[in-house]
Amino acid sequence: MVMYFYPKDFTTGCTTETIAFSENYEGLTGLGAEVLGISSDSTDSHSGFAKKCNVGFPLLSDTGAKVRELYGVPSSLGLFPGRVTYVIDRQGVVRHLYSSQLNPKRHVAEAIEALKKLPG
Repeated sequence: MVMYFYPKDFTTGCTTETIAFSENYEGLTGLGAEVLGISSDSTDSHSGFAKKCNVGFPLLSDTGAKVRELYGVPSSLGLFPGRVTYVIDRQGVVRHLYSSQLNPKRHVAEAIEALKKLPG
């Protein structure tokens, strides 16, 4: 599983990141992964954002930031929801995480590199 938390639908960095995941979706699934994008935006917002970014995977609405809190996703500057990608193995163990607010395209590359290192 590749699960990425992003700050907000339709913002420049989040659009760049989500398009990168969308463009690499077949490669990620070819490595045995499913992809989930998560932000606190509404499901209505996600619907329009998914269309704009040509998303073929679920975008989950984490209203109240409960899932974000469970995974320990930090805020940037204490104000903005963080941008963190997790690679989780079949047993549910987090095998890799990448956190970078300013390099949204790197999240996909990090996920691919981590998936290639997982056994089986």
